[in-house]
Amino acid sequence: MTNAENTELIALALRSVDGASRRLISAAKTVYGTPETGFNEHKTAQYVLEQLSAIGLAVETGIARTGMKAILRGGSAGPTVAVIAELDALRVPGHPGANADTGAAHACGHHAQIGSLLGVAMALNTPEIKKALSGNVAFIITPAEEFIDIGERLDLRASGAVEFLSGKQEMIRLGTFDDVDMAMMVHTSATNGESTFNIGGTSTAHVSHQVRYIGKSAHAGGAPDQGINALQAAMLANLAINTQRETFREADVVRVHGIISSGGTSVNAIPSEVLYEGRVRARTVEAIAKISEQVVRCYRAGALALGTAVEVQTIAGYHPLQQNLAMQEVFVQNAERIIGQDSISAVPGDRTAGGSTDMGDLSMIMPLIHPYVNAASGVGHGHDYLIEDYDRAVIAPAKVMAATIIDLLSDGAQTARAALDGYIPPMTADQYVAAQREQFTTEIYEPQQARGNKATARTAGDGEEAG
Repeated sequence: MTNAENTELIALALRSVDGASRRLISAAKTVYGTPETGFNEHKTAQYVLEQLSAIGLAVETGIARTGMKAILRGGSAGPTVAVIAELDALRVPGHPGANADTGAAHACGHHAQIGSLLGVAMALNTPEIKKALSGNVAFIITPAEEFIDIGERLDLRASGAVEFLSGKQEMIRLGTFDDVDMAMMVHTSATNGESTFNIGGTSTAHVSHQVRYIGKSAHAGGAPDQGINALQAAMLANLAINTQRETFREADVVRVHGIISSGGTSVNAIPSEVLYEGRVRARTVEAIAKISEQVVRCYRAGALALGTAVEVQTIAGYHPLQQNLAMQEVFVQNAERIIGQDSISAVPGDRTAGGSTDMGDLSMIMPLIHPYVNAASGVGHGHDYLIEDYDRAVIAPAKVMAATIIDLLSDGAQTARAALDGYIPPMTADQYVAAQREQFTTEIYEPQQARGNKATARTAGDGEEAG
């Protein structure tokens, strides 16, 4: 295929996206209007299914509960490139788009991803373009990127509905990405500068802790000395964590934070059971291991001081994002060609602002890119995070991704094959799944006051009883 032919295909794709722009923006706004949290995105998934089916794609549904996958097959054999979008919302009750009953709100811009993915699907499903592609395009819509509602997800895990607590993690385990060679998605942003797009950079890894303090109830006014206060133990542990912050290396981009999601049942009773949900983030998995050990010591310290028992359940979180430079170069070229020379800024590969994404997990097994489009105002995950420019949030990413895929898979997919030839994955899918499983552990620490003898710490592997 000549450069002229390739240019004509891209021009055809751009006209297709332009012609559908109202529909695509409407789709994004429809998803915005029905926010649902991870693994519960039933209405959103049904709507996306209807939109993909209307384009003419056969859709596999019910993957990791609410996820789905559709394959657009090119005219000849070659690699498969995935376009990814995320279904879920956060819980931000003060957000103007929040659901009145659940507090769920699209305060991260995932709804815009849905519109963009549909635009790429419409453009590439044009017969002339499909025929010219040497390879396939997978449209993968993933649930539960936001790592929230951990107790609810652990209940799903206990029932066998899921094993891992995020959508892409679970889809990797289920084999959804086994026939995919490379992937991309574009996320909205409000904080990445003046250009339309930013590309490059990384994200933090993380692990989560479910920390349950078990004390003894008693009348808070009449007999507080007869109780063992689990809430005070949790508060003291949080104070102990704060004493550790000066030991965290700035280069590791450490974030340690948490909430008390259950602090007792009655104000006139000494709290006998309290749940603290904690998270440890850092630039690398190796850094997290050391910091997590410090934090777990703090959980124990709270228990020791008050005489409660404490159960610490460690939950496998996310890996840091690794973006592929070869794919990045193709995306940059298309952004400059379609949007303008100053439309995209490259970020150093080691730069992170501290957030996490399960695209990092996917980057452990395949090359991918995760650009940002600057189209929102406010603070991410905040009550004021709003998409201000839907043309920029939905239409621009659809155009650049469609053109990037055409460049990757046209001309015998030479560009995609060159990127894959130079790529060595950090791990296989099987190795990734095994590593994630190993992170799930439960430790029970019982100080002297709670048992009447020496303090003990017991560790159980996931699914085992301690003792």
